[in-house]
Amino acid sequence: MIDSLPLVLIVEDSQSLAEIYSYTLRDEQARVVQAATLSAARAVVAADPPAVVLLDLRLPDGDGADLLKEIKHADPDAAVIVITAHGSINGAVDAIRGGAEDFLVKPFATQRLLTTVRNSLERHRLSRLVRILSPTGAGEGFEGFVGTDASMQAVYRIVEQAAASTATVFITGESGTGKEVCAEAIHRRSGRAAGPFVAINCGAFPRDLIESEIFGHTRGAFTGATANREGAASRAHRGTLFLDEICDMDLTLQTRLLRFLQTGVVQKVGSDRPEQVDVRFVCATNRDPMEEVRAGRFREDLYYRLHVLPIHLPPLRHRGDDAVIIGRHLLRRFAAEEGKRFQGFTAEAEALLASYPWPGNVRQLQNVVRNITVLHDGDRVGIEMLGPVLDLAQGRRTDERMDDSEDEIRPLDDLEREAIERAITLCDGNMTRAAQRLGISVKTIYRKRAAWSGPTAA
Repeated sequence: MIDSLPLVLIVEDSQSLAEIYSYTLRDEQARVVQAATLSAARAVVAADPPAVVLLDLRLPDGDGADLLKEIKHADPDAAVIVITAHGSINGAVDAIRGGAEDFLVKPFATQRLLTTVRNSLERHRLSRLVRILSPTGAGEGFEGFVGTDASMQAVYRIVEQAAASTATVFITGESGTGKEVCAEAIHRRSGRAAGPFVAINCGAFPRDLIESEIFGHTRGAFTGATANREGAASRAHRGTLFLDEICDMDLTLQTRLLRFLQTGVVQKVGSDRPEQVDVRFVCATNRDPMEEVRAGRFREDLYYRLHVLPIHLPPLRHRGDDAVIIGRHLLRRFAAEEGKRFQGFTAEAEALLASYPWPGNVRQLQNVVRNITVLHDGDRVGIEMLGPVLDLAQGRRTDERMDDSEDEIRPLDDLEREAIERAITLCDGNMTRAAQRLGISVKTIYRKRAAWSGPTAA
């Protein structure tokens, strides 16, 4: 938990004064680091951005005012408190104009230092919170997410809290909702942000290779192992290991993963030499993990070991106006990449974006907007451009049913099945191509068809 605390950086060339300031702040909920020179301070800032900086302007290798500018440029929320002598108050005033939070004139009372630092830490915390909860631009959200719906605001808050912990995070949500984006956000917000983020999809590898992908192997361990290979667990040392589609993992490998979670020790396939690694686990699945436990496909003890901090990502159809907001964001981005003139959607096109059920969630929306941007051009994306991709007739029927009775409301599962089956038909039975157009994995199509009854699921 230590790394999750905010950092207070003391930039003071007098060792005795730096020690006094550090001792004064010993009981605060913060990490305290000292730097005696400008170059040392820059190294700390680059490796671990501070929340509060106590900055002496006169340093052996330069002017502290230069560091002030660099810190405020990198992180406008960072609070810089200038420490100055009586003869340099004018310099301190200039520093305030340059973005410093406050200044302390030597000698100052212990309580004055404590109060100033505590207030600065609280303002920094609130500034970060406001930035998280207040979307910028046209619907920008948080750390790779886009959206302003209340359900996503709750996700942002949970991610921020989870990042401050070292506990394992278990992310659930349908395919395409952004589970890997969520995992990366947790990593970037954590004390391990300077370390590696290693992601591995447990459902993307054959059963006999996934163990090697996670733990590594030695040369000759199996046919085709022509050289030693580091596994994902070793590559994620001092960082974050993200195990996507964790419920697809073989039961035998689940046993080994549980042992790794308990001991922090990995052993390459074909090796008898254990290796200690330090990783933070984040895992995800698009299935109901408890249903997998009840069905005997997922170990109950592993589930409870992993399911410490749960985060559920809502499907796009439950996120209010976010489909429109994300669509606008993607259109601007793709238009710039493709050199197109698009400035936005027509009102009719945005209404269709908002009403469509999006079975493939954000990934499907991304593919749809990319498709339109590549194949068309103009000032606005009209409904005639969306029609061939989203089945305009279905959209109109949905609008007409809104005027009918509740008996005409169709379950979302039926709409999802209809969208998938229609995509397969339009792709001449090629389920891989249908999955790509829908923005979901082909495995999802096979699994859903197997669960459906009737001739179309045969």
